[in-house]
Amino acid sequence: MHGRVLVLATGNRHKIAEIVRIFPESSVGVVPVFDLIPGFDVVEDGVTFAENAFKKAAHAYELTGRPALADDSGLEVDALDGAPGVYSNRFAGREGDDAANNAKLLHLLRDVPDEKRTARFRTVMAFVTEHGVEYASGTCEGSILRSPEGSNGFGYDPLFFYPEMQRSFASLTQDEKNSVSHRGRALAAIAPVLRTYFTGTAR
Repeated sequence: MHGRVLVLATGNRHKIAEIVRIFPESSVGVVPVFDLIPGFDVVEDGVTFAENAFKKAAHAYELTGRPALADDSGLEVDALDGAPGVYSNRFAGREGDDAANNAKLLHLLRDVPDEKRTARFRTVMAFVTEHGVEYASGTCEGSILRSPEGSNGFGYDPLFFYPEMQRSFASLTQDEKNSVSHRGRALAAIAPVLRTYFTGTAR
């Protein structure tokens, strides 16, 4: 029995908060992997988002014996040929240094005109169970601002302008962001798989 517990294979508390808020099946217990395995660690050396998501989810499943969900997300900037991509969290060299990552991005785009600053956030989710792995992805299209705007969110949110709301991601409320975000869309795409596994129905 899987006990109706879903392990979230991430240590990023921002991601945990987003996933918990938009998780489609409230009767399922959502447990961060660090609550079960304090020393959980995975080297994210995959060359695609799918590879990294699978590595995290598979390792969490192996250690806990519970179905595990992981995502890998990043920013793809067209003028930089898709960079930073899978290296988004360590773009400037140090893991999770949002300020340095944003500064490097602005520096690289300093001479790029507004109409060519198009970009997207991309998420790939991997759901690992005793039956194998299922994937889902989501994207959100926008562009890169010339200076940070807003104080919400994390990562590149202050620089990511979402045209449909005419604001940066960091200027949106959590609910507004969840309704349009790459992670929200990826979770919506994998929701039928989660529901089928936990409840036997895709509705």
